[in-house]
Amino acid sequence: MRSYIALAAIFSFMGTFPALADQPSVLDVTASANEDGTYAINATVTHRDEGWKHYADKWEVLTPDGKVVATRQLYHPHVDEQPFTRSLSRVEVPIGTTEVTVRAFCNKDGAGSRTFTVMLPPRK
Repeated sequence: MRSYIALAAIFSFMGTFPALADQPSVLDVTASANEDGTYAINATVTHRDEGWKHYADKWEVLTPDGKVVATRQLYHPHVDEQPFTRSLSRVEVPIGTTEVTVRAFCNKDGAGSRTFTVMLPPRK
């Protein structure tokens, strides 16, 4: 009986905080090398968009040291399109960088905690 009471207390306590699922999450990222030495990045993001007041509004490409090298602005909610994939075509990455991380943001809560790191293919 005590375990049921403890579980009920835990669940009611958890209900007082926003769910982690409300944060934008990056589910997948692909990278391909362009002829000019830049990269094309495709990111798949999910977020419980609610409309204009709360939606995933951008994703960023970061180097391993945390430097933002590109940002893909998302100009509208994707309420009925979840998850969704968007591209950024000419991402300039410093020479010697072998991987990048993508993190997503929403206009209400900021950066999501679920990021995705992808290895970069060799430059062309």
